[in-house]
Amino acid sequence: MPTEIPIPDKTLLEADIEDVDEAEAALSNMPLIILKLTPDVCGVRLDKVLSTLVPQYSRSRMQQWIEAGHVTIDGLPARNKMTALGDEDIIIRPQAAAEDQAFKPEPMPLSIAYEDESILVINKPAGLVVHPAAGNWSGTLLNGLLHHFSPIAGVPRAGIVHRLDKDTSGLMVVAKSLEAHTDLVRQLQARTVKREYLALVWGTPRAAGKIDGAMGRHPRDRIKMAVLENATAKPAVTHYERLASGLLDGRAVSLMRCKLETGRTHQIRVHMQSLGFPLVGDALYGKPHLAPVFARQALHAYRLGLIHPASGDECEWGAPLPQDFAGLIARAGIAQPD
Repeated sequence: MPTEIPIPDKTLLEADIEDVDEAEAALSNMPLIILKLTPDVCGVRLDKVLSTLVPQYSRSRMQQWIEAGHVTIDGLPARNKMTALGDEDIIIRPQAAAEDQAFKPEPMPLSIAYEDESILVINKPAGLVVHPAAGNWSGTLLNGLLHHFSPIAGVPRAGIVHRLDKDTSGLMVVAKSLEAHTDLVRQLQARTVKREYLALVWGTPRAAGKIDGAMGRHPRDRIKMAVLENATAKPAVTHYERLASGLLDGRAVSLMRCKLETGRTHQIRVHMQSLGFPLVGDALYGKPHLAPVFARQALHAYRLGLIHPASGDECEWGAPLPQDFAGLIARAGIAQPD
């Protein structure tokens, strides 16, 4: 059975431990796991043996550690797909998984448009992921919120009640208490939260209109969302208005104001694409050969309005276009909107 070396005091010097690897593990608060294999595992793959003897870690986790050199066998680095003989000495140096960082506080600059005891309004920059998920277990807005205001850990999803895509910039409201969280969720469900976006699209849509197109997961490409007519699709409504038109690299573009009634994943991107006017820079829903024109989808949440969950006052905030978006519309000969 596995045995663990107790975690020493962090002031312990490496010279006090015979093995340097053991010292590093001790100082990182990840105790070594030491095993002595027995003849009954002879001929069995090492990763399978280790995941059986140390069931708190999955076989795939063991394979990752072997590949990264964190498992030794008789003092030498283990290799994936090797089989056990049955009398080896094994040392495993457990490593924290990326997802273990998902709900840890991380210092990061936050552009705060407003804050009080109940809510926090963030002007999110493009490139910042809102919530941890596969491929983005750390460095998210959630991690930054936990560092900025530690009690928010007691609120579901650290107070995040709605999201913006990674490459969409602009305003988001965050609840700092359970009471505020409940109230904001109800406002979103009642469609009383005012969310307005600025988007630059290819082409020239009509002056104004309403898109009422239910949405769901794309039937063939699971990364995408799509306008659907099946029973699983959820209602989605977007109001749009063309503010100005211009030319970008010789092609017609239009600056649109989009107002959400609902907040489906990728809603504005999908709805504008369904009309034949994809967002400039949108590599997922736009025209691939035109994607390099801008480094992200040209979408910015520039206005947010709601009823304050504590005071009951009507509140509204605005966020000017970020520098990259402002430069983009200037290239198209479009003036910044008021």
